[in-house]
This record gives sequence, structure tokens and C-alpha cells, in this order.
Amino acid sequence: MDPTHILIADDHTLFRDGLRSLLTSVPDTEVVGEAATGQEAIDQTATLQPDVVLMDIQMPDVNGIEATRRIVAASPHIGVIVVTMFEDDDSVFAAMRAGARGYVLKGADQEEMLRTIRAVARGEALFGPAIARRLMGYFSTPRPAAQAELFPELTEREREVLGLIAQGHNNEEIARRLVLSQKTVRNHVSNIFSKLQVADRAQAIVRAREAGMGR
Repeated sequence: MDPTHILIADDHTLFRDGLRSLLTSVPDTEVVGEAATGQEAIDQTATLQPDVVLMDIQMPDVNGIEATRRIVAASPHIGVIVVTMFEDDDSVFAAMRAGARGYVLKGADQEEMLRTIRAVARGEALFGPAIARRLMGYFSTPRPAAQAELFPELTEREREVLGLIAQGHNNEEIARRLVLSQKTVRNHVSNIFSKLQVADRAQAIVRAREAGMGR
């Protein structure tokens, strides 16, 4: 059998090195490429056509969720597995909406990682035990009827940040209000710009206010 061809997309060299070492030690997997930014992941996937892409969420240039969306749209036969530190509902469901077929936490053991890669390479979808428990908890909790969401491509947290941007708050004020680090806020703002395809804060404010946010 031919090995599963894998592209590793993560901006941390040490993490890529660790994954490469694991995958080269296994006879049925082969690393065919590595990417340190979201755009590199998109470009290399188009060129190399791997079977599986291991995708971090927080990536320079283009974030991992948007990169996943573009890869799946262009090459639906390629399985994307999100490999991240984030296990919050927003991140999990954003990855699923983008078309990811697997979601593994960076603290997962090697067996779980390999099991997920093999399943996704076979065309299946597999989410790790921690994520599966979160999904079960989410769907088993009664929820009020959902209203039509503004900007469905954004996560709930990103919509919250966009609303504050529309009110004229800067990153420092948003971080203080939401009890987040300024780096986290910057990442959310970058994701918002990418998903809404706006170039700057002014354009984001216009889009948000046209939709009725920030008034």
C-alpha cells in the first residue's frame, strides 16, 4: 500500500519537527511538505496534493480556519485535520463549518494522532475523545431557538469583537472589556478582516454598521 501523504501546517518549527519525527517513524505515513503560514499551506496543498493536511488554527497570513475553507473548496478530496491548543466551542464549530474532517488537541498522544490521520485518509471524519465529549455536551444542552446570525462565517467571539470595533473601541479597550490578552484580540481582529475580506478597521466598521452592529 502507498503511504498516506501528509502536509504539516504550523508556524512553530519545534512542533513541526516533532510531528515529522513521529510520522517518518511510521511506515504508512510520509511527510511531503511543511508550511509555516496559512498562505503557504494553501499554495503547497494545491501543488503537492497531499492526502491529509495537519492544520494549526493560529497561523500568520491566513488563519487556519480560512486556509482550511479554501483548501477544501479547491480540493474536497483532501482531508484537513485541525491540530490546535484550542478546544472551545467557537474553534471546534468554526473548523467543522470550514470543512475539517478531524480535530485533535496538541496534547493528544501519538496513538490518537495516528488513528485520526488514518481515519481521515480513508475518507472518514474523526474527532478526538475530548472534542467528542464537548460535541455531545453541546448538542445535549437545551438551547433557545437561534436567531438569524449576522456574519455566520465569524465565530461568536469574533462577532463580539466586531461589535466592539463597530462601537469605536481599540484593541486595548476590547481586551479589557472581554478579559482577554491583547495578542488574542489581535488574532481575532486579523481573523475578522480575513473572513470579511476587508483591508482595515475602517472597512470592518462600515460592514458592521451596515449590518446594524455598533449602534
